[in-house]
Amino acid sequence: MNKDFNQQEYDIAIIGMGPVGACAAIHLAHAGMRVAVFEKNKNIYPLPRAVSIDGEIVRAFQGINRGEELAKILQTIRPDDRAGFADAQRNWLFGTKLSSDGPNGWPHNSQFYQPELDQYLRDTAQTYPDIDIFLGEEIQSWTQAHDRVDLKSTQRRICSRYVIACDGASSPTRKALEISWRDLGYSHDWLVVDAEVNSKNTLPNDVLQVCDPDRLHTFVATKDPFRRWEFRLNPGEKADDLMRDQTMHSLLSAATPRESYEIRRKAVYQFHAALAKDWRIGNCLIAGDAAHQMPPFMGAGMGTGIRDAMNLFWKLDLVLSGRAGDDILDTYKAERYPHAKWTVAQSVSIGKIIEGICAQQEGKEFTPEENDGYGVKFPHLPSGIFEDASDEISGYPCPQPLLSRDGIKQLSDRVVGSKFCIFTRDGIPKLSNKAEKIIETLDIQIVELSEEDDEENRMEKIFSLYKLILVRPDRYVYGGIESLDDASKIIESLETSFCLKI
Repeated sequence: MNKDFNQQEYDIAIIGMGPVGACAAIHLAHAGMRVAVFEKNKNIYPLPRAVSIDGEIVRAFQGINRGEELAKILQTIRPDDRAGFADAQRNWLFGTKLSSDGPNGWPHNSQFYQPELDQYLRDTAQTYPDIDIFLGEEIQSWTQAHDRVDLKSTQRRICSRYVIACDGASSPTRKALEISWRDLGYSHDWLVVDAEVNSKNTLPNDVLQVCDPDRLHTFVATKDPFRRWEFRLNPGEKADDLMRDQTMHSLLSAATPRESYEIRRKAVYQFHAALAKDWRIGNCLIAGDAAHQMPPFMGAGMGTGIRDAMNLFWKLDLVLSGRAGDDILDTYKAERYPHAKWTVAQSVSIGKIIEGICAQQEGKEFTPEENDGYGVKFPHLPSGIFEDASDEISGYPCPQPLLSRDGIKQLSDRVVGSKFCIFTRDGIPKLSNKAEKIIETLDIQIVELSEEDDEENRMEKIFSLYKLILVRPDRYVYGGIESLDDASKIIESLETSFCLKI
């Protein structure tokens, strides 16, 4: 495509403005990039879809001074909240009590109402002058050149250095790039029902996988006053069979009185487990549901997509600012694919536990694997840009300590932002000229923890092993050193690891 005389130029074009696309746009613009966002729907979808968010995701917004704002629309863990498995009579079998605190400085899990979240993200994006949002515009065609992508929507033409496709599970961009799926062997149709409950509600504040051989289903205590049920279609059933009002009321009224709720949404979805085989083709990258799909049993689909965005924004910043080579973008899939694969597999495993317990209730033998089900922490990134991915901290999220500065206590990301960071308790010795140059180039923030800091002892285990750690902008640990004499060495290693142009 020839470049139009008045064709607008951008650093990044994002296709799709769901939570993943909006998060990517906000972080990219916050880092100083010019961003165009195309969303085919003019209005926000008015009904709930995703309902859960974890502490790492809230922390992602805290790094751009938006964490406290986001927290205002979240419902944190209630004292009796728990997640686990129940028998056909909804009697508790096993699971975990949900915690109101976590290593990221935020609750392990919070609930939200997605239309409210989507509106917050859209409003936040509109505060950035470097984000142009084109609502009601669908990308019709695009062409890649060696250093840019030319895009044509229903109303305009633009060119962009890179494109991030966050356009959902059916992603037209993924299909146009001819990226195939790796099917992970789980595909079932489920009826999803969202209801608003009133004072007559008798339901617990649980996330329950109900192992009923007659009908597998899930109950989720979402943000008040909403609750969600998911019912798997039995063999031979059609969607219309369960979508009838009488059938749905019969299913829901088994758990709570009919007068205690009003149905707000009903839909049949195919719960699917799959991963895209490629995540980058030239200057086009895919993220979110365009790159991975999973059953909702962990409530981790949206969070996995936002982790994609957090992995990308700082790498694109380094490339577009001329501080790093384009090759750094090849690490996106290397880091995110195994992490997403684990999350998808874990979600599938919960589905298999439900089926196994049902089989057990029918007299068949079933023993859950030790690490199956709830209570398993997200894994580290096993490969990518780390000093040594085999050590005890590289590729793991860094805990967020509480800092005391000028008599004010606040979480560390509020102080250092979404930047590279060095944490130490023993100061930093004299560094080499190259190390100093790298610190300047990457704007690495240095935090020396005092006795007044980290009163929760979140960093205690780390500093029992290492004298200093280096943390990436996405808050994953790059590496650590056991002796401060190696401080220059670990900083200098960034030149090669990050394809830096010093």
